[in-house]
Amino acid sequence: MVVGSVLVAGGTGYIGSFTVLALLEADYKVVIVDNLYNSDVEVLNRIELISGKRPAFYNVDITDEAALDKVFQEHPDIDNVIHFAALKAVGESAEIPLEYYRVNVYGSVALLSSMTKHNVTNIVFSSSATVYGDATRFPNMIPIPEHCPIGPTNTYGRTKSTVESVITDHIEAQRMKAKKNGESGEQWNGALLRYFNPCGAHPSGIMGENPLGVPYNLLPLLAQVATGKREKLLVFGDDYASKDGTAIRDYIHVLDLAKGHLVALNYLREKHPGVKAWNLGSGRGSTVFEMIKAFSTAVGRDLAYEVAPRRQGDVLDLTANPTLANKELNWKTELTLEDACVDLWKWTKNNPEGYAQQPPQEFLDALKK
Repeated sequence: MVVGSVLVAGGTGYIGSFTVLALLEADYKVVIVDNLYNSDVEVLNRIELISGKRPAFYNVDITDEAALDKVFQEHPDIDNVIHFAALKAVGESAEIPLEYYRVNVYGSVALLSSMTKHNVTNIVFSSSATVYGDATRFPNMIPIPEHCPIGPTNTYGRTKSTVESVITDHIEAQRMKAKKNGESGEQWNGALLRYFNPCGAHPSGIMGENPLGVPYNLLPLLAQVATGKREKLLVFGDDYASKDGTAIRDYIHVLDLAKGHLVALNYLREKHPGVKAWNLGSGRGSTVFEMIKAFSTAVGRDLAYEVAPRRQGDVLDLTANPTLANKELNWKTELTLEDACVDLWKWTKNNPEGYAQQPPQEFLDALKK
């Protein structure tokens, strides 16, 4: 039985595709819009192989409001949106800021406008821990709670915090308008999910992160070192005030993260909280060197790295305080950093060309059992 219908913007991307899988397995009907800028249509086949269900797919750009309108018209049962569609590289955002604002902010405005026209009232937004910026500038804010003041240190983070404001203002305005008309307005809700460092792959070995071009995240870069595609990993800064001098991050397995989106959507539908922010993280901080060690252990050999100067906008510690999500959403991470490393290595080793190749037959056979 279908429990609800969701439009997933950016649903063929890394986190989007795993969330689509979680939604289908929870009996949601899913419609994906994605322009495939940094993803592959092959992911639809992998989702179907694992779940036995195939989501509807539209090759649509998030900034194209008229195209979004058509999708909502064709699927009048859609009553929820999960919004991942964005450009997402911190370094690149400093080089092409206008493009980041155009896609991330204007694209979100186009999506909200189209949703409103078609009376789609719940949105779960893929935000980021980067909205907090350097939380060490305040006392007692590590691990980072949701009440930590917002203060992003890079363009990418600023686009995310801007969209959080846009969603908040929009939902509050819709609720106020409804009240003026003598209605409750409680159907208008938004979840702002601030997550930390997603990593890992599907344990089946047939679905994972498939960055086109140069990956920007630590684990996919390490995976390229392990497969020989890259000579070594660059570690940006070893002079931080941490136990080994490298920056501290909170790594979260993509399966746990996907589940976080599912439970946040269910919470909006059941509790009607208005706009609410939750951190999705493990609460466990790992240094870059610890991360390299964990992945080297999964691979079975030491991986080469070289220390380089710090990057502009990087901060010492981004560890989550996930207490609020633990309590209100009844959600917590169940998989470890070590699990993520093992799953990522299985995916990378057996799919060196990512989605440009068929997965090993033994993996497909194992799915049928």
